Amino acid sequence: MTGETTSPTETTSTTPASRRLAAEHSRALAEQRDRYALTLESLLATLRSPRLDDRAARAVAVDVAAGALVGLRTLNDELGSGLEPVTGAFERLQSDLRPLVRFSELDVQFVEPPANGRALPGEIAHSARSIVRSTVLAIVDRGETRRVRIQWDCDGLNLLIAIRDDGSGELTTHDDALRPIAEQVSSLTGDLSVASTPGWGSEVSIRLPLDPPAEPDELPDAIDASPRERDVLRLVASGRRNREIAEALGVSENTVKFHVSNLLRKSGATSRAELAAVVRG
Repeated sequence: MTGETTSPTETTSTTPASRRLAAEHSRALAEQRDRYALTLESLLATLRSPRLDDRAARAVAVDVAAGALVGLRTLNDELGSGLEPVTGAFERLQSDLRPLVRFSELDVQFVEPPANGRALPGEIAHSARSIVRSTVLAIVDRGETRRVRIQWDCDGLNLLIAIRDDGSGELTTHDDALRPIAEQVSSLTGDLSVASTPGWGSEVSIRLPLDPPAEPDELPDAIDASPRERDVLRLVASGRRNREIAEALGVSENTVKFHVSNLLRKSGATSRAELAAVVRG
C-alpha cells in the first residue's frame, strides 16, 4: 500500500504573503553568509600580502572588518529599498570586492553597464551583487585563476551578468561551488550557464528578469484540487521547480511530485507547461 506522508507543516495553511516573507528571510540569510565569506577572504588576502608589513596589515584588516560590520548593520535597510540605478548597483559591487582584490594576486576587471540602463528593483540589485560575489569566491577557491572579468548589461527586461576567468577551463554547471548560486538564480526565475574552454578559462552567464512573473491569484474552478494542491499549482504556474516548491511549502520534494502528478491527472494536462497554461487561462 502506498500513500502520501504528510508532515506537520502541511497541516498549516500557507499564503502567498507568508511564502514571500519566508523567501525574503532566506535571501537575507544568504546575503549575510555571502558577506561573511567575502570578509574572511579579504582578511586572509590582507594578512598574507607580501606588500604589507605587520603594522600596515593590521590597519587594513581593521578597516575591512569595520566596513563589513557597517555593511551588515545596514543590510535590512538595503533589502527594503525600492529601485536602484544599475550603475550605482554596479559601483557598490566594485566597492564590495575591493578589499578582496586590493592586496591579493587576483586581477578583477569591471565592465560597467550603460549609464542609461533601467533601474533595478532592490531585490534584484542585492541578489545580483550576492551572486557575483559568490561566483568570484568560488573561482578564487579553485586557486588557479589570476584574472576575472565582470560585466553587467541591461536589455530593459533582464539584468545580464557575465563573469569570465583565465583558469583551467574546467568549470561546469554541475560544479559543487556553483550549485547554491544556480539555485539562487533559479529562485529569481533566472538562468545560469557556463561555457568553458580547456586551457583558456570559463565564462559564467547569468540572466535575472527585472519583472519576475507574478503568482496567479485566481485558479480555475474546473480543477478539483485540494487546498494544498492549489498551493502547488500556483507555484508551478509561476515557473517554480519541485525543489523550490518544496522549500516554499515546507514539504518534501517527493510530496510535491505526488501533488503535481495528481494535478496533471485531474486537469488532463500532459506536462507542467500545459498545467501552467491551464492556470493562466
